[in-house]
Amino acid sequence: MNNYEDVNKHLTSRPKVNLGFFPTPLHKLDKLSAQLGVNLYLKRDDMTGYNLFGGNKIRKLEYLIGDAVAQGCDTVFTFGATQSNHAMQTVTACRRYGLKPILYLVAIVEPGEEDLRANMLIDTILGAEIHIVSLNGKTEAEADELAVELAQKHRETLEQQGHKCYMVPMGGANPLGSAGFISGFVELNRQLEEIGQKADYLFHSTGTGGTLAGLAAGKKLLNSDTSIISINASPKPFEHYSKVAKLATEALTYLGSDQQISEEDLNFDQNYYAPGYEIPNEGSSNAIKLLARTEGLLLDPVYTGKAFSGMLDYIQTRKIPQGSTVVFWHTGGVTALFAEKEIVGDLT
Repeated sequence: MNNYEDVNKHLTSRPKVNLGFFPTPLHKLDKLSAQLGVNLYLKRDDMTGYNLFGGNKIRKLEYLIGDAVAQGCDTVFTFGATQSNHAMQTVTACRRYGLKPILYLVAIVEPGEEDLRANMLIDTILGAEIHIVSLNGKTEAEADELAVELAQKHRETLEQQGHKCYMVPMGGANPLGSAGFISGFVELNRQLEEIGQKADYLFHSTGTGGTLAGLAAGKKLLNSDTSIISINASPKPFEHYSKVAKLATEALTYLGSDQQISEEDLNFDQNYYAPGYEIPNEGSSNAIKLLARTEGLLLDPVYTGKAFSGMLDYIQTRKIPQGSTVVFWHTGGVTALFAEKEIVGDLT
């Protein structure tokens, strides 16, 4: 399974719904390319749809919601932070296919009940059932575990009442969700071929690892030599790498491939997220302003701003050779520019 047709044949054999507008645009950033000395392209997954506020999760949700619909579910649970892009996109997908969305969201930054912003406001407009889990002295990981525990109890109650529920993991990070980014990697390579290009490097932001798992699996299936550089949006323990490798392998198995992904196939970089998740830094703020003022395009302070900052550092310090072809995968999330000040930072 090492060509586009073979991979797509396996992808189309799996349950799937239509949520996005694909292929998403790929275009060269001419001014920044000239300024940085590389051929820099932007993969516009901020434009996936279905509504105005798309993002990378739509690719995953086509398979996840497809599976929920195939199973005859009427309710979908998912998780994230209060300003989660994944949670918001899950709600839009549920509304598209007549499913009830229930969110369990961890308040890393406490939302103002009388001043809902960004994704929290969108979730509310869309009518999601929202449950907030406050940190209250807990770590983020402990709060995430509590959210899942509370959701499982809620699910049991609903299923006793006759509902059929579907659990979408945080970030859509499971083999079905990652299949969406196997498809995405194929899509990108086709677009590059059409313009006579091949990516030497692909940069993206990574959180739960579901997007990376799909990209790594797609690279393996196509026998690509593109270097995928994954810039962390939050701190991750070393065991997270093995979990992502396992997830990528499971995504390959889901498509009928016996190939495997190891930790050595993954390139994580945790040097650009500090001081923490949903906390801006000078590098990300400067990256957001640079792209906006050079190309008229927007990034977000939580994910793409930090990843773009990392990519700029790689290029400016010559870790990326001059003249290379570099793709930045814009995973969306620009609604965070309208979130709480603690998340947005100083962009003026």
